[in-house]
Amino acid sequence: MNTTTKEISLQERDKTVNWHPYTQMKTADDAIPIVKGKGIYLYDTEGKKYLDVVSSWWVTLHGHSHPYIAQRVFEQLNTLEQVIFAGFTHEPAVKLSENLLQLLPASQEKVFYSDNGSTAVEVALKMCIQYAYNQEKKKTKILAFKNAYHGDTFGAMSVSGKSFWTRPFESMLFEVVFIDTPNPENLETLQSQIKELADEVACFIYEPLVQGAAGMLMYDAEDLSQLMKFCREEGILMVQDEVFTGFGRTGKIFAADYLTEKPDIMCFSKGLTGGTMPMGITTCSNEIYNAFLSDDRYKTLFHGHSFTANPLACTAALASMELLLTNETQMNINRITHQHSEFAKALAFHPHVEKVRQIGTILAFDFKTGNGTSYFNEIGKKLYNEFLQRGIIMRPLGNVIYLVPPYCITSEELDFVYQNIREVLDQFRD
Repeated sequence: MNTTTKEISLQERDKTVNWHPYTQMKTADDAIPIVKGKGIYLYDTEGKKYLDVVSSWWVTLHGHSHPYIAQRVFEQLNTLEQVIFAGFTHEPAVKLSENLLQLLPASQEKVFYSDNGSTAVEVALKMCIQYAYNQEKKKTKILAFKNAYHGDTFGAMSVSGKSFWTRPFESMLFEVVFIDTPNPENLETLQSQIKELADEVACFIYEPLVQGAAGMLMYDAEDLSQLMKFCREEGILMVQDEVFTGFGRTGKIFAADYLTEKPDIMCFSKGLTGGTMPMGITTCSNEIYNAFLSDDRYKTLFHGHSFTANPLACTAALASMELLLTNETQMNINRITHQHSEFAKALAFHPHVEKVRQIGTILAFDFKTGNGTSYFNEIGKKLYNEFLQRGIIMRPLGNVIYLVPPYCITSEELDFVYQNIREVLDQFRD
């Protein structure tokens, strides 16, 4: 190795060559160099440890470097690391599909693999649009919720709420009809809106119960179920984006488990592999799948990725799912849910806090600033840095503070985080 390289810090080397996501590189602080992860903790080059209470962008379900997942991936790596999934198959992909479908609503009967949340959504949108096309029906409109976030590729951006993030690309995004999230007061109005467009609508895509990137906005399962029932009656396909909410985040295995109505298509990523490696999955009903079966080759779903159903990622997902279903993990999820609930009650009385909300292992609240809620609120960076100084990784969405911890976090570690939140709130309240 070049001796000069040895003398330059990892931070400086990073700054020379890397462009980080969601980061204004001119004004950003140097990236923190992480050299190790274990359980709930990440360790930097100086030996400082950080509590990762956002699960490294909501993906790390069971903690970092989990030995069981690592061992399973290692064994698979020595057997089969990659094979083209067009014309070939392998045990990890078949087993993962079998196991996942057993946990999903009965409406989900086929699995299509991709490599992240955005592509899982892209696949779902293409399925819905071509489903109509293959039947010679002109249905091209798409319904989505205001404030939605479904990813950063062009299709996923199109069905996401319009914002500063999407503004440079607006002229290149396809038309989407955005509606409010449902509540008892607006359900009738929403139904009227949808009924007028129903014959033209290819699908309705939504984040169930929690709009994560929008600021952990939450709404009720009963209202969503009623809206879904109406869409079903109107012949509108439903795409349930569980990229964030899936695999225990809401307190149940899937947000679908709270709903009385079932979607036609579901999207997964993030916690799918326990945060070990990238993978996306789109599941669908046989009704949708059958619309692509034809002697006409042009009715094929022409979509694929080089690493579709990668054996290593499938193996990591299988191992993560096994851990998720253990009594220990389910008890941990219930414990975190209860602790969050108790802390949420206490937070509600804090003079610098508003809109406390919680479902399962997701807890969020707004830090009062007098300027409303915004992703670009400058308080977010100040809060982020203050928590880092205290050895806690949080990534506030502007003035929205939230916790999405790995399921292995202990009660004592959670109490430590809660105490630091109280102290930071008091520190910034004046």
